[in-house]
Amino acid sequence: MARKTSAGLLLFRRCPEVEVFLVHPGGPFWRKKDAGAWSIPKGEFAAGEEPLQAAQREFTEETGFTISGEFRSLDPLKQPGGKIVYAWAIEADCDPAQVRSNSFSLEWPPKSGKMQQYPEVDRAAWFNISEAKEKILSGQVGFIEQLTEDLGRRKSAAQPAKCEVPGRPLSKSANAKRGR
Repeated sequence: MARKTSAGLLLFRRCPEVEVFLVHPGGPFWRKKDAGAWSIPKGEFAAGEEPLQAAQREFTEETGFTISGEFRSLDPLKQPGGKIVYAWAIEADCDPAQVRSNSFSLEWPPKSGKMQQYPEVDRAAWFNISEAKEKILSGQVGFIEQLTEDLGRRKSAAQPAKCEVPGRPLSKSANAKRGR
């Protein structure tokens, strides 16, 4: 059996401290979970698909935003269940209140015969590094650690990336756009 792989993006911003953008999974299994339940926006990709392109696609599907700019490759991490997750860090800003996720169907309650729709992501938020390490799934903490190490080495601020969907700007100062 082929090993499952996922790809995602770890957005960060400096306000002035570094914050990372995480998403909370939707659906009844995650409804009451908080600490250790959040994730980078990510999803599975098939053999032959470029992982970075998959990460960008999944980010858009889970948030409604598109990202462009300088993607910093992070070392892949093997999750407790065996899945390998590839990730890229990128400096960008977007408004969590504007997140719009795709949805999935699930029989709920189990064995009820009732199919219900749930958002893949039910909320998103910016967290400082220490908060993010508490919120994120244990198998993804390494991405935050890699980011902080990388930022410590670089110290110079590159031009922030753009987080957008064609449409109106979120604010006059933010570099994110949202539209439908």
